[in-house]
Amino acid sequence: MKTINATDAVRTFSELLNSIKYKGDRYTVLRGGKPVANIVPFESVPVRRTLGELRSLIKNLPSLGDDADRFANDIEKIIREQPSMPEKASWE
Repeated sequence: MKTINATDAVRTFSELLNSIKYKGDRYTVLRGGKPVANIVPFESVPVRRTLGELRSLIKNLPSLGDDADRFANDIEKIIREQPSMPEKASWE
């Protein structure tokens, strides 16, 4: 990540934004030699959601419908049939 002081960021703001948008550059803005902000391409910032949005998202997920019970049974069977781990690893 590149660094730029706040004064230079203000003076060259248009060029700074173009560098970020078109080259994917990432900047840490310094004030008094200390970091105060990061400026990064918009696409690289993860979307944060609220719990309310999460509830809605989960509620709107597609349903397994009639296959739900069969799917749950298949998963339980796979878990039951997994071989158990040895008491001691073979490399010990």
